[in-house]
Amino acid sequence: MSLKRLLQFALSAVSVKTVFAHQVPLGDTIEQPETWLSKYGPQIDQPFSGPLAFSHMTYSRCLEDESAQFDIAVLGMPFDTGTSYRPGARFGPYAIRSGSRRQREARGYSLAWGNNPYEQGSKIIDCGDVPVIPFDNVLAMDQMEVAYSTLLNRPIASSQSVWAKGAQLAKDGRERPRIVSLGGDHTIVLPILRALNKVYGPVSVIHFDAHLDTWNGYPGTVTEQSRITHGTFFYVANEEGLVSNSSIHAGIRCKLVGLGDIDNDESVGFHFITSDDIDDHGVPAIIKRIRERVGDTPVYLSLDIDVIDPGLAPATGTPEAGGWTSREVKRIIRGLAGLNFVGADIVEVAPVYDHAEITGTAAADLVHDFLSMFMSQSPPTPHALPGSWPRDEL
Repeated sequence: MSLKRLLQFALSAVSVKTVFAHQVPLGDTIEQPETWLSKYGPQIDQPFSGPLAFSHMTYSRCLEDESAQFDIAVLGMPFDTGTSYRPGARFGPYAIRSGSRRQREARGYSLAWGNNPYEQGSKIIDCGDVPVIPFDNVLAMDQMEVAYSTLLNRPIASSQSVWAKGAQLAKDGRERPRIVSLGGDHTIVLPILRALNKVYGPVSVIHFDAHLDTWNGYPGTVTEQSRITHGTFFYVANEEGLVSNSSIHAGIRCKLVGLGDIDNDESVGFHFITSDDIDDHGVPAIIKRIRERVGDTPVYLSLDIDVIDPGLAPATGTPEAGGWTSREVKRIIRGLAGLNFVGADIVEVAPVYDHAEITGTAAADLVHDFLSMFMSQSPPTPHALPGSWPRDEL
């Protein structure tokens, strides 16, 4: 290397050393970054994020946490081994909660109801799922009954009565929480009715469904437990004295063996409204018929998602063409507010058959309606609109 090149290299090294001599370690000059909380505030859940609780509400494993108190509980029953056709409703509680992700307590006001159920003074929480055994139906039925009874016998969370009529209806005069159950196939209603019977005695059932569910058994039934399916549970409930002779189906359109099925259905304690009746008589007449049928009795509402047409709610085990729209069902439910509801469920959501979560979304919205229905003393008043509007049910 030439002397000239050596001198240039030496001068460059001195210059670099001089520059770095004036630098200070990074930790001494850069300020500590702001924390998320100080800069952006609470770690909120977006509609598409966070733990999967119904409508992002408080979640508790209420069956093991005996300190958990509530006025209304959402409880999953992931049972589907009573199905006669397509299984998959064990994933129903998950699908319904997933369908509720755009709902939340802070944005729960409904124009149709005129209220936000979360702001009516009642504590509403998601109590998780019953850990139902999928291998033994006898055991699973007992698990669901014990779980429901466990929550039904909790003291209410509110210091003041949130449902005064509840104490009058209960055998012991004590107000109980109310439970919205997420099925699961429709068989879950039998253990629910058994649990309710201990508190209220026989109840009237408002049963939204495409099918009667009052058959006395399926071909091949050879054991006592095999009699209990999602199409026979009401027959068994009647045998056990769990349902009163003032129950009613709404939305019936299934095929029958013959008129003997109707005679059997009446012997179980039900009258029925067909899906076509909405065209012939309209929504107000259907509401009136249901209210007259159940009267002032304790009422349990059970809604099979297949009451809705499969074009709008395809994710179900036994789809039947020609069902009601979700709007029609929601409107009927609003007309039932003020009845003596002791509980409610939505069943037979099987998300493997869904498309774009439309069934789960519809089911979640109906659960929101159940909560508003529990909170309302009477049906909401229709909105007054300006001008002259023609009356047309369709």
